[in-house]
Amino acid sequence: MDKLGYRITTLGISSDSAAMSAAKYSIDTSLFDSLVDKVNESSSCSDPATNSATTAASTRSMKQRLVQFDDGSNEDAEFLADLLGRRLTEDRGEVIFEVGQEADGTSMDLTDNDIAQVTATLTKVVQMPQVASFVQLLVDTGAPVVVQSERTFAREFAESSSAQSASASATATKPKGVGQGRSANATEQDKPPSAPSVSSLVRGRTAYYLIRRKPQGVEQILEVRVAVAGNVDAGKSTMLGVLTQGRLDDGRGKARVALFRHQHEIESGRTSSVSLEILGFDKTTGAPVRHTDPSRKVSWDVVCSRSSKLVSFLDLAGHEKYLKTTVFGMAGGAPDYVMLMVAANAGLNGMAKEHLGLALALGIPVFVVITKIDMCPPNVLDSTIKQLTKVLRSSGCRKLPIAVRDRNSVIMAASRFVSQRVCPIFQISNVTGEGIDSLQTFLNVLPLNRCYNAPTSAPTQANTDITAAKGKRTAGPAAGEVQAKMQFDISEVFVVPFVGTIVSGVVISGTLKPGDPVWLGPDYNGHFLQTAVRTIQRKRVDAQAAYTGQSVSLWLKKVTRLQVRKGMVLLGRSEHSSEEPSSSKTFEAEVVVLYHSTTISSRYQAMIHCGSVRQTARILSIEQADGSAETLRTGDRARVVFQFIRHPEYLTEGTRLIFREGRTKGVGKVLRVLSKAEEFEAVSKATKGTMVFDHRSLKVLNEGIRHRAASAANAANAAAAASAKTDTAATAAKNTLKHPLKG
Repeated sequence: MDKLGYRITTLGISSDSAAMSAAKYSIDTSLFDSLVDKVNESSSCSDPATNSATTAASTRSMKQRLVQFDDGSNEDAEFLADLLGRRLTEDRGEVIFEVGQEADGTSMDLTDNDIAQVTATLTKVVQMPQVASFVQLLVDTGAPVVVQSERTFAREFAESSSAQSASASATATKPKGVGQGRSANATEQDKPPSAPSVSSLVRGRTAYYLIRRKPQGVEQILEVRVAVAGNVDAGKSTMLGVLTQGRLDDGRGKARVALFRHQHEIESGRTSSVSLEILGFDKTTGAPVRHTDPSRKVSWDVVCSRSSKLVSFLDLAGHEKYLKTTVFGMAGGAPDYVMLMVAANAGLNGMAKEHLGLALALGIPVFVVITKIDMCPPNVLDSTIKQLTKVLRSSGCRKLPIAVRDRNSVIMAASRFVSQRVCPIFQISNVTGEGIDSLQTFLNVLPLNRCYNAPTSAPTQANTDITAAKGKRTAGPAAGEVQAKMQFDISEVFVVPFVGTIVSGVVISGTLKPGDPVWLGPDYNGHFLQTAVRTIQRKRVDAQAAYTGQSVSLWLKKVTRLQVRKGMVLLGRSEHSSEEPSSSKTFEAEVVVLYHSTTISSRYQAMIHCGSVRQTARILSIEQADGSAETLRTGDRARVVFQFIRHPEYLTEGTRLIFREGRTKGVGKVLRVLSKAEEFEAVSKATKGTMVFDHRSLKVLNEGIRHRAASAANAANAAAAASAKTDTAATAAKNTLKHPLKG
């Protein structure tokens, strides 16, 4: 095993499954290490790639620099400031700094006094101008174990201070005896077998620090978007209310009322739209930003002014009849992660499986939250855990479930979550507060994830931070060229009285500033409109710029509500070129049919979800790799040419799409957008020259052809009759001239 190889076990099972082998629910170390990076290769304070040359040339070890920090010497301060500055730039503004080993792998053998001195040293270094960050001790694997009672934890959480008062645990905290089927006096036989803690397998004492830059404005605040999905009545809105307001639920949905947007949602208790909510983490302490009075809610502008990181939640609908809205929110909202809610007393059923399939199809990392553990009997909870583990490990998901119970496992799961193979699983109760602290700590250290939905060639906020941190101007394209690469997907349109038309969405690529000229389109005819951005707001606060991956709202100049719709885009417009962007109704994609009861052939119609685009499209042609018949069945893969039914759209190559029609489901990726000539050829081939598709239009076309043929025949007959009549009159006149006196 490596220096810091970890064996992380999955979910513990309670009394009914205590006799089962623990190996069945554990992750093999070799498999885990092959999927994620080793700890000694990860982002640590003794990274060999960045520190080997400097450490070799220096006579002082990392422990000496951290523990025996010399205030009078600038060498240690400059070394640590340069190290943290590079790490913050590489990790886009935040980093988990690990202290415990030297560059050669030897243990630092830290003591309690050493940890205190390291904390003081880092606190001084992060205040330097080139770092300008704050530091927070997340986990100390050598700290004593402090187990809080359930009542104490609930009281502290309601006071919005449990995130700071909860001590780091070296072993997994035992489940509290609460609710139905659980007793505070449970015997050892009734307790689930505890998984070995991560810290017990670590050689030496290790401390993990969270270091994050302090934003100078709302534009620099880090943002992670999380889509909250799950079956109806899984507790999605209730959990968001508990996280954002800092008060526990009463068991009847009191915490969720503030999140609803419509009166019928309050009456029924079910979300029917995509609701937005934010959770901010303080830029000086890292604690969640909440009101001191749990009954009151902090406004968004106050949260932004006090936060260094925001977690934006997209509360999706769980009922089946709102599935179209849920798919649009998950595809058009561009979430970084999906939080799948599973009720402990119901299991992974209903729409939860659909939402899990959507996340897998879009390539979005998923973590699971099991709710209502306070009211679930142990045997039902065991059944839910077994079912969930089986589904996640199946060939369709290929996930590695990891139980998260303490801060040690939170840090390990968050640092390896971006691999998309690890699936952390939390067990929480919104009534008692059990597991809430681990979940909000996980959200606090959750890394940014823009790799799956941002083009590689687009300028990112990280590049802007790198240039700003170095204080240099790098050679690059002209401002007009960079502006021309900007793309903003519109997912919501509304009108503010006495202001104008406001559009909201996500900046897919490039940078957007107030006053920038942009193209708005395509409209129903496929054309783009020239307009400009008046102002930009991010989380209801005025912003001076918007970078790649940020969700913002824009006030457009001289644009009415009727000229904008969902699915449109804003594209950068160069002042030196007036060439209008092109759109198309036809595109080619590589698709995989997940399920269909019979066969799919040409002229088949389905609803296409591609980013913020949502429109019905028909299939013009199917081309399979083996050259077989132009039909698709469940599990088939082929290149398909789609044509939108109503109007053109703006699509980019490489964008993932989902097509649905009833129970039929399929996923794919846009390969290319067809030109006008290619579109005409594809339509002509699909319709055999008639240029129409449905039988009614074909019948009308044939009737029109027959009518025109009959009209032409009648006209020819009339012309022939008129010609014959004229000939008769001419003959009679001729005879009269020859014999004028006759008769």
